[in-house]
Amino acid sequence: MRIFFSVGEPSGDLHASNLIHHLRQNRPDIECVGFGGPKMAAAGCCLLYDLTQLAVMFLAGALKNLKKFISLIGDADRYFAAHSVDAVVLIDFSGFNWWMARKAKKHGIPVFYYGVPQVWAWGPWRIKKLRRFVDHILCKLPFEVEWFSRRGCQATYIGHPYFDQLFSQEYDEEFIKQHQQTSGRSLVLLPGSRDLEVERHLEMMLDASTLLQQRHSDLSVMVACYNQKHLEQAECLADQKQCDVSCFVSRTPELMRVADVCLACSGSVSLELLFHRKPTVIVYKAKWVVMFLQSIFLRCKYITLVNLIACRDIRRRSIRVYQPENPGPEPAPMPEFLTRVDCPERLARALDDWLQDPQRLQQKTQELNAIAERYVAAGATGRAAEYLLANIECRQTGSRPNVAA
Repeated sequence: MRIFFSVGEPSGDLHASNLIHHLRQNRPDIECVGFGGPKMAAAGCCLLYDLTQLAVMFLAGALKNLKKFISLIGDADRYFAAHSVDAVVLIDFSGFNWWMARKAKKHGIPVFYYGVPQVWAWGPWRIKKLRRFVDHILCKLPFEVEWFSRRGCQATYIGHPYFDQLFSQEYDEEFIKQHQQTSGRSLVLLPGSRDLEVERHLEMMLDASTLLQQRHSDLSVMVACYNQKHLEQAECLADQKQCDVSCFVSRTPELMRVADVCLACSGSVSLELLFHRKPTVIVYKAKWVVMFLQSIFLRCKYITLVNLIACRDIRRRSIRVYQPENPGPEPAPMPEFLTRVDCPERLARALDDWLQDPQRLQQKTQELNAIAERYVAAGATGRAAEYLLANIECRQTGSRPNVAA
């Protein structure tokens, strides 16, 4: 059995590597090949190209690498023609992977999308592509199954594979113990894992933390940096602004454990914060063009995964961006700010509501705990592997798969 993977994001590289481990545990003879990253290679996937090197944000980055993307699509087409492939598994990276799906279907290869693009949020007309080129959608979010099924797609809910990683996470307990013994309360800043995210959010977060420290003398602030480059950038900026913060790299899980409250850039980090039941304010700064486009095309009322998981109705009913100061009938579990300008005062005010009132902070923690008890669970990767193998084997034998669809 041979499965071809196409994965372009570092997070997808992690999820795909875990999936490959589960597949090989069930079928030691399975051959995994395709485009991915170093974690997939370490798991035993034969990489034709490290696609994570081309992970880009926005149109300009895609255009810069357009020639290479076209070349890789041609390479995949030729591979499908020359080799027997039982399935193609796509993870995220939708712009490129739409073309991978086209090429796979051209050769009669079933396509599984593991972590489907958020077409329910942006560009729902793309559902036509999914129906045409994708055979199976493995949904990470609970509301996705109904949304895709109602539009004629084969969809099944497996849960979010990120939680598998979190349940197996190892911690530096000595580091945690050392910081838990300090007096006072702590705020953790999480400015993002991409260079552009750090550039846009770090200074605003530092300004918000300074405002909070002026009101709360016992508040310690720590910055969780993704890599050494971000650490140096954070320390340099904190020195320039004379901010009283401590910066750490490769300590994000431990910092979440010791935090009282957090301020984070929008992304999958919100799921990790839910895992730890941490009251969090979310921010994402975008250029005015993006803000204008989202006012037209964004179809869901939140940008934060935790808020989308928790709300009863994700549909956006107003052209206005969600405002934490005016939440409406269904407040978001994690107050979120989608903005085109720095707004440290608003961020500080949202966090200050919890820091000034221990009862409110406890209520927020309890609210997150209730959401986590419903949705935070391990096993998504195993369910995805089981579904994938069952459908491939049944396709080969002509029988029906004995899995939920």
